[in-house]
Amino acid sequence: MRKLLVPLLAVAMLAVAGAAAGGTSKTVTISHTGYSPTAVSIPTGDSVVFKNADTVAHTVDFNSTSGVQCSAAVPLAVAAGQSASCTFSNAGTYKFSDPASKKKAFRGTITVTLPLVSSLKAAPKTVLYGGKSTLSGKLASGQSGESVQIRAQACGENKSTLVATVTSTAGGAFSYAAQPAKKTTYTLSDKGLSASIGVGVKPVLRLSKVSRHHYSLSVTAAQSFVGKVATFQRFSSKHKRWVKVKNVVLKVGAIAAPPTVFSVAKFRSSVKAKRVRASLGSKQAAPCYAAGHSNAIHS
Repeated sequence: MRKLLVPLLAVAMLAVAGAAAGGTSKTVTISHTGYSPTAVSIPTGDSVVFKNADTVAHTVDFNSTSGVQCSAAVPLAVAAGQSASCTFSNAGTYKFSDPASKKKAFRGTITVTLPLVSSLKAAPKTVLYGGKSTLSGKLASGQSGESVQIRAQACGENKSTLVATVTSTAGGAFSYAAQPAKKTTYTLSDKGLSASIGVGVKPVLRLSKVSRHHYSLSVTAAQSFVGKVATFQRFSSKHKRWVKVKNVVLKVGAIAAPPTVFSVAKFRSSVKAKRVRASLGSKQAAPCYAAGHSNAIHS
């Protein structure tokens, strides 16, 4: 019994390692009635985990093992309550089955396709409110003339919306100038494949001196920051860093055209410094905005 237990534990450990190496994975559950699901689609480099939920062992065999790396020798002998995984590096169709069963439910197909993109980036990754970030990349197929849908899901929204359809150029290259109002996840999709990237947004902070010892701070974004606390800071030449002078609470500002919202603070400070500014920390800006700071002025 001890001799049998060691190989089974090894298979389970290899299965976990195999799934991790493949990046993402999909699971095929094995029961006494068969495989579920019997059809799986994944991009190259991803894994399929075969999880045996039955009380007896089952076997998983493939019609081809080209480009297939599994956590144990094929055909996979998956013990009851254990799992095994396989990573697929080549595009194609792979059929799997349990040789011990003639039931249709013990036969399945794994369709492995090229990923949608071979590269995807956003520049810059974080923009000031009102600014743009260029999403660019290359389709893994390298084909020109391909249409790619771009959907956006902003922070706080329950679903994404279609914002653009772009067409790839030579070598499969594409680009899109995104203008997020809040932190937004952009998803590119084509032929059932997808790729996502996030773009952060900083609120625009503007500090001005109204009169002697009196200042005004405005925060511009697509949401209100009323009740949030900004920090008035001075630059310390001695320590070469910004230090806190006082906290100021933001209040309702002037009415702006949607979605723009102004939040303001008017305050007094007798600080004497060559440079002062205001800052909105990450805790105050979260969850939909990144931390930001204003322009620097003479006190």
